[in-house]
Amino acid sequence: QVQLVESGGRLVQAGGSLRLSCAASGRTFGSFAWGWFRQAPGKDREFVAGISGNGGTTDYADSVKGRFTISGDNAKKTSYLQMNTVKPEDTAVYYCAAAYKWGSAVLNSASDYDYWGQGTQVTVSS
Repeated sequence: QVQLVESGGRLVQAGGSLRLSCAASGRTFGSFAWGWFRQAPGKDREFVAGISGNGGTTDYADSVKGRFTISGDNAKKTSYLQMNTVKPEDTAVYYCAAAYKWGSAVLNSASDYDYWGQGTQVTVSS
């Protein structure tokens, strides 16, 4: 089995920055396609960012384009989400997801992922 653990969530002021980390452990092998999702109170879980298994392609939700950057290090089995110029509407629980998938395709549907972290809370104050 594979376990994902997120870290880095905290309270931050609007306009600030933070970086979320996701580390995989357990029976890891091969390359992961990584994704980050978020869920705000009373809302459905939504796609935030994804990176392909070969690391060559990324995709972002329109609401975060130009502000967030996803990266993935398959040697270290770790993904990061750099969040800049955060806004109060970015407040949510952020989830890391991973799937064994080599290639250039980004997975932007929750159903495409096999492994999930427990979530980390990000709160942006105005």
